[in-house]
Amino acid sequence: MSSNDLDGVLVGLGLKNLGNIHDNLPTAQLYEAAIRRREGFLAHLGPLVTRTGSYTGRSPNDKFIVDEPSSREQVWWSEVNRPISEASYDKLYSRACHYLEGKDIFVQDLLVGADPDHELQIKVITHDAWHSLFARTMFIRPENLGRKLKTDEAQFTVLHVPHLHAVPDEDGTNSEAFIIVHFGRRQVLIGGTPYAGEIKKSIFSVMNFMLPQENILSMHASANVGEAGDVAIMFGLSGTGKTTLSADPKRRLLGDDEHGWGDNGVFNLEGGCYAKVINLSKEKEPLIYETTRRFGTILENVGMDFHHRRVNLDDSDLTENTRAAYPITHIPNAIYPGIAGHPKNIIMLTCDAFGVLPPIAKLTTEQAMYHFLSGYTAKVAGTEAGITEPQATFSTCFGAPFMSLEPGVYGKLLGEKLEQHDVQCWLINTGWSGGPYGVGERMDINLTRALLNAALSGELAKVPVQEDPIFGLLIPESCEGVASDVLHPANTWQDRAAYETKARELANAFRENFKAFESMVSPAVIAAGPKSV
Repeated sequence: MSSNDLDGVLVGLGLKNLGNIHDNLPTAQLYEAAIRRREGFLAHLGPLVTRTGSYTGRSPNDKFIVDEPSSREQVWWSEVNRPISEASYDKLYSRACHYLEGKDIFVQDLLVGADPDHELQIKVITHDAWHSLFARTMFIRPENLGRKLKTDEAQFTVLHVPHLHAVPDEDGTNSEAFIIVHFGRRQVLIGGTPYAGEIKKSIFSVMNFMLPQENILSMHASANVGEAGDVAIMFGLSGTGKTTLSADPKRRLLGDDEHGWGDNGVFNLEGGCYAKVINLSKEKEPLIYETTRRFGTILENVGMDFHHRRVNLDDSDLTENTRAAYPITHIPNAIYPGIAGHPKNIIMLTCDAFGVLPPIAKLTTEQAMYHFLSGYTAKVAGTEAGITEPQATFSTCFGAPFMSLEPGVYGKLLGEKLEQHDVQCWLINTGWSGGPYGVGERMDINLTRALLNAALSGELAKVPVQEDPIFGLLIPESCEGVASDVLHPANTWQDRAAYETKARELANAFRENFKAFESMVSPAVIAAGPKSV
């Protein structure tokens, strides 16, 4: 990239040329200088605030995979991967193309996967400019890496027509919204919903189909790296804290949501972050909070006083699922492109709405596989359409809505990698303590951070543990700076009998849910679940 090329970029932004930036500087320095110049000009500008109408979260019941010969035998057909006929897809695709005729469209050529050996080249075609900006923010821009696209043809294409509505009786959909993946044609078709998260999650579903076939574990997880180079992976559904906990000023952020784990280590699939920001606190979440004030951030359904042009992060009038999409480089200590080594610790985050799981527990390899396949958590308000309060659920691999292959494929890969790289695993509950939702209180983020830091430092692994009599989890007897009673959930309930009743209820739900996976795992993994008491 020459200074003339960079001049063109800046002129397109309404800026002057680079002046005394010289052609003989390396490309990386040229780009960094241009960014500094641009950010200095744009520092006084704020984020872009958008609205998505009645669709303020994902629509899982409107997601389909085309039932076609090339992928039929591999897809995990289930409640989250519903089939739709090729005829129905062809009809909707044709309507989408006709709908866009004569209209302005926005096209982005982007990459998914920071590891150049496992990247996917995508083309995102959108009707709205802000959705195009969202794609450009969330995926990887090849020019940011100093790379050119390997081919002129995209490996996967997303056609996004949010204002085109389906007719369920005619189109074979469940509603006016549709999110359809056609693996044979390598296409994604999205319509009827302006919620931007459908763009990124549809491509995540694609990567969850393709990467395991290359012996790479695709993960719905955040990741960061310590000063010593130690990598931590944090599995979890939206609302469990994986974005918040991974944005740690003392550790470098690798990514907040989607990663691959291959032979060379862990790599981010994205180039941006998509954080929930309802009630975001500058004191408790300073790094993410600062992104909500910056140019280049898209605030989705966040409350705003339009007269005074002030954002209100506490405003939930539109939805609890308010979002900020921002380039990962908005986080000062982020690693970009997001490539690191193999993990030393894996954290499985659960938001326990029953209030009976400990705030932290040490897991054996077999327990880690059991809880990974179980994916127990609570869906929090607003993340999906119709969710207004936390609901206990089991979401396979902590990301069932995005898993395109059978769960056993991901479970087998996880078990192999845990053994190969000697990884320590932990279960952290960011949900309720002292009682279930409506009675107890949500875990304080500072408590969770203290426990997480003790685990990642290696200190907690040295502490003696007690086995939970119902769940079999290994609970540390102590943690510096944390009251010992808090570590054992039974001690936080006023009514011990009520705790045991609720704990057994959840244990039975675990066992019932895991029956679907018993044929996929060893007897040792089955035995790693809650005890029959």
